[in-house]
Amino acid sequence: MVKEQKLYLARADRELYLLPQMAKRHGLIAGATGTGKTITMKVMAESFSEMGVPVFLSDVKGDLSGMCAPGVNSEDMQSRIQRFGLEGFSFHGYPTRFWDIFGENGIPVRVTVSDMGPQMLARLLNLTEIQEGVLNIVFKVADEHALKLLDMKDLRAMLQYVGDNRAEFTTLYGNVSAGSIGAIQRALLAFESENSEEFFGEPGLDIRDWMRTDFDGRGYINILSSQRLITSPTVYATFLLWMLSELQEKLPEVGDLDRPRMIFFFDEAHLLFSGAKKALVQKIVQVVKLIRSKGVGVYFVSQSPSDIPDEVLAQLSNRVQHALRAYTPAEMKAVRAAANAFRANPAFDTQETLMALGVGEALVSFLDESGIPCMVERANILPPQSLMGPADPAEVQRRIAADEFDLKYRESVDNESAYEIIQAATLQLEAERAAAAAAEAAEKQRAKEEAAAAKAAEREEAAAEKQRLKEEAAAAKAAEKEAAAAAKAAEREAAAAEKQRQKEEAAAAKAAEKAAAAKRQTWERAAKNAASSIAGSVTNNIVNTVAGGKKVSAATMAKRAASNALSSVMRTGAKDIIRGLFGNIK
Repeated sequence: MVKEQKLYLARADRELYLLPQMAKRHGLIAGATGTGKTITMKVMAESFSEMGVPVFLSDVKGDLSGMCAPGVNSEDMQSRIQRFGLEGFSFHGYPTRFWDIFGENGIPVRVTVSDMGPQMLARLLNLTEIQEGVLNIVFKVADEHALKLLDMKDLRAMLQYVGDNRAEFTTLYGNVSAGSIGAIQRALLAFESENSEEFFGEPGLDIRDWMRTDFDGRGYINILSSQRLITSPTVYATFLLWMLSELQEKLPEVGDLDRPRMIFFFDEAHLLFSGAKKALVQKIVQVVKLIRSKGVGVYFVSQSPSDIPDEVLAQLSNRVQHALRAYTPAEMKAVRAAANAFRANPAFDTQETLMALGVGEALVSFLDESGIPCMVERANILPPQSLMGPADPAEVQRRIAADEFDLKYRESVDNESAYEIIQAATLQLEAERAAAAAAEAAEKQRAKEEAAAAKAAEREEAAAEKQRLKEEAAAAKAAEKEAAAAAKAAEREAAAAEKQRQKEEAAAAKAAEKAAAAKRQTWERAAKNAASSIAGSVTNNIVNTVAGGKKVSAATMAKRAASNALSSVMRTGAKDIIRGLFGNIK
């Protein structure tokens, strides 16, 4: 509760206050399980809210929702109120908003992959240093190509893109192995199997929406339902670290204020450092150091101070240490370290007192006005004014449905981002490749058809040439045949002519021979007639001589013989003329 503009949180033999101007110096609430850490956290959150400072709490056990409802009066509570001397103490609820990464018990909380960044995402996915280096390259390429990484499908698409073009990016940024890309993809698959992909997307949480006050000026208490989230410790711790980083990056420098702008309680803080790489621890230390200048106070809640690295522990100035139990040498060492962290009080032994504290008791040390830690006091923590346990679930759901931010964040939005751009580029590339393949196929088909046409034309030309040669050969053969036939005919004609000539010559020779024979016969006949004439004349002469007749003279005999011979010759010649004109007449 607030008293005299100070946070009245505990009572020893005097009232113990946390000064609001020193609240941003961070703090620690530690103690074994069941010693009262949650009550201390609630009392502090109520006081900050009453002072007008927004608060963030992670509800790991599910018992913080009661802060929206008034506490229940009882004899035990009245006894405590009287013991503390709390005048004006009343039970009432506080302005509360419920948030849930899974959207079940609160307003959905989302963050974009780009906002998460490669370093925290690498821790989220439990990547090796080499794989984290590849993831850094993926983010670098996305930034240079103006590709927004909003959700998991964007990251998968980007990994696929970098993997497909790893030869180019290896030259520019260093080795990008297919094995590393595959390992990151498998880590994403495992992450999604836990239904944690709901963590990424839009609308992304605007961290400034948690820095609100109600109409009465009281700061809103933002409760993150973490019962389910805590089953994935790495996701839980990484998300809270992201919120701190967002506050540190987005809030302006404010210097010293009379009160913080926001208080951030990091319950189960040991999960933040469990298995964290050195670079991540350094980032946490840096955030814790720098966020103070932004007016934000961070309070780590854990079982033992030893759960938190010394570099971080050194920044936590306001401390509430509940009881620690020590049963082993290591636990005794942790108790001594926790006791030695306080400014000693000569009234008691800090170490012994630390192990003897009861429930609701704590060793308390806050900073004074000069920023110096006060002497440690053994004190009792004030009771909360809100409901100790969880609120009615129906009331919680009613408040969630009526909240203005449920309308803003309930429905996810799938804006254009790396996945859509790469998908569109891939489709365009595939279309271009298909068009190029179709053009190439068409060109091949055209070339094939041209080749086929050329081949067909060549075949036709060859066939035509063959036909021409065949026809020429046939024509030549026919000509040769005709020539041969003509030659043969000429030979036959020549032979016939020769034969005719020979026949004619033979006939002429025969005719000449016959004519000669006939002529001889004619002459012979003429001679014969002449001789006969002469012989007759001689005979007559002889007879006449004997008989005394008239003798024929030699001249007459010669003349008569010549006349008979001529007559015979002329008869023969006339026959030849007639035969030449009319042929042989039978």
